[in-house]
Amino acid sequence: MAQPRALVLRAAGTNCDRETAFALNKAGFAPDRVHIFRLMEDPAMLGQVQFLVVPGGFSYGDDVGAGKILANQMLARLAGPLNEFVAAEKLVLGICNGFQVLLKSGLLPWAKVSPELANRDATLGWNDSGRFEARWVHLRAESEKCVFLPAGEQISLPIAHGEGKFIPRDEQILGALKEGDQVAVRYVDADGTEGGYPVNPNGSVDDIAGICDPTGHVMGLMPHPERFIHITHHPQWTRGGVDRPDGLDLFQRAFEYLK
Repeated sequence: MAQPRALVLRAAGTNCDRETAFALNKAGFAPDRVHIFRLMEDPAMLGQVQFLVVPGGFSYGDDVGAGKILANQMLARLAGPLNEFVAAEKLVLGICNGFQVLLKSGLLPWAKVSPELANRDATLGWNDSGRFEARWVHLRAESEKCVFLPAGEQISLPIAHGEGKFIPRDEQILGALKEGDQVAVRYVDADGTEGGYPVNPNGSVDDIAGICDPTGHVMGLMPHPERFIHITHHPQWTRGGVDRPDGLDLFQRAFEYLK
């Protein structure tokens, strides 16, 4: 079978695209870094790949809200091709700023780029701490349907964001996400217990660090898997107890699903 291809979407201000492409390559993918302008000129590129990743950074400087401008470009110029991509059961991953983009375009929570769904039922707000948070966190995978992580697995990844507080519109939406098994990962401590700050570094409702769509093929999360693809990336690696690069594992599971 041909090597699965991945497209890493970048824009002005994106600063994690090279690391993400490197992680994808290490996991077995053939990745391409593509600027949003090129994709808008030639949406047919989506038909040539199996995995779309919207990486972290500060697209367009987050000038009118984190991820908002890139999401608007997707809404205005790429809604049809992106919806076809998702309907074909291909994979989409949004990391940090990419998670913000997916929510503000409508790809999360309901897997449809649509002005009616964009940023309607969930968003990412300013951290409760009132400051940019950069630290390592523990996560517990919760969803039985999400293809990127098996339910019950606990991993560690770094975060780096100022607007990472997951906020559902209301209790009804939160209930729907939980009922639909769309809570992908939650913040926990080293023992797997949920808690307040700094275990939950941004005040996310219900300790939610990432969600998936109803099929489990589209996922967004605030922590950065591309920043932990070698054991030496972990700050505790010399002290023992770090036996695998958890971020690489996430990309490898995507590869195994698609190959």
